[in-house]
Amino acid sequence: MDGFKRRLKDSLQFRLSLTLSISILSIAIVAGFFAFYTAFDEAHELQDDVLRQVATLFDRHGLNPPDNGDAGNESDSEKESRVFVQIVSPNINDSAKNGSRTLLPLPTTLADGMQTVIAGSENYRVFVKKLSTGQRLAVAQETDIRDEIAYESSLRTLMPFLILIPILLLVVADLIRKIFKPIANLSREIDSRGDQELHPIPAEPLPSEIIPFVGAINRLLARVELSVGAQRRFVADAAHELRSPLTALSLQGERLANAEMSVNARERLATLRHGIDRTKILLEQLLTLAKVQAETERIRTNVSLQKVYRRVLEDALSLAESKHIDIGVTSSTDFSICANEVDLIVLVKNLVDNAIRYTPENGRIDLSIVTDKNETSLVVEDNGPGIPESEWHRVFDPFYRIPGSHEIGSGLGLSIVNAIVSRLGASIHLGFTNKTQLSGLRVAVTFRSKNR
Repeated sequence: MDGFKRRLKDSLQFRLSLTLSISILSIAIVAGFFAFYTAFDEAHELQDDVLRQVATLFDRHGLNPPDNGDAGNESDSEKESRVFVQIVSPNINDSAKNGSRTLLPLPTTLADGMQTVIAGSENYRVFVKKLSTGQRLAVAQETDIRDEIAYESSLRTLMPFLILIPILLLVVADLIRKIFKPIANLSREIDSRGDQELHPIPAEPLPSEIIPFVGAINRLLARVELSVGAQRRFVADAAHELRSPLTALSLQGERLANAEMSVNARERLATLRHGIDRTKILLEQLLTLAKVQAETERIRTNVSLQKVYRRVLEDALSLAESKHIDIGVTSSTDFSICANEVDLIVLVKNLVDNAIRYTPENGRIDLSIVTDKNETSLVVEDNGPGIPESEWHRVFDPFYRIPGSHEIGSGLGLSIVNAIVSRLGASIHLGFTNKTQLSGLRVAVTFRSKNR
């Protein structure tokens, strides 16, 4: 019940469908009662006309009424067509039994015209007409039979309502669904957008009542785009401006290292140089993140994944060898991806750097290409500690680092990867290299057939 109330309150489509359905049912019920009783009265009027026509027929052609007063059939199956025709006699006892029936004991005081009379234990509808011979003719029919005929006739008038109402309700529900379909499509289109897709919403297929609302959203998107752009430019400019002083500090540190100094001072200098190098890496990653998040679409060409792997391994091999890590490409197949080559190189480079950083000495890193139906995936696997499944949804956030991690890093590598994946229209999946021990990190970036 609470769910129904919540849906009634929140869903405009549901409220409109429910209101129209109740209105249709209410009008149909009122119209059905009116049609039923109108048809019921009209059926009685037609039956009265039949009695008048029978009396007129006997008078015009000078016909004698039957002796038993029954002008119909005797079988019970045709009682609906039975009428009684007899002369109104001043002495009912003169109407002697004849055959299996008797004349109706109609009172002689009946007035001319149509009336309802109780004769014996039955109610009859009687029409009395004075004949040209001076006699008075009574044409009667049982009211029970008349009511049954009128009732059946009235029910038949309700059949169109009983057929039309369900059809009308289905048509209304379908029409409302089609009317709201552009809004549902708009909702799906907005939901499918990436974080950086802030272009205006097209208003062409939408109803005119929704266009002002869409216009307000577009103005909000424009303001958000300006704000986000300003933040990105600030980060990029700040990182760029910090490059020069950090480079100068790094050069001064190198010169200072060549000077004579105590062991304690040299240890502190090493720590300082290490911090400077770490800050330089952070600035480079900030600049890279700002570039990949930029809206401008880069030129795309068919890029060989094996070629990208070779380019990245050339730069990463020395760092991997310093930790005695076995790194290489395990698949011989090659596929081309429709993408920007620089974006792919940056993507794979960040995945490989991340794997080298967290893989222990004498570890292993494998790069491979996996194809499945209409999908192609570039996969980077290592035998490091891996990432707990509970952290998978957080590691793509900028500057987020797994609690307890002692490796040096800025927390931007996977954020850069995720931004490039969104730009390329691909998808990224994390997993374990060793699913039994839940260790090692497996990162798969999957491209659909349209990217191949």
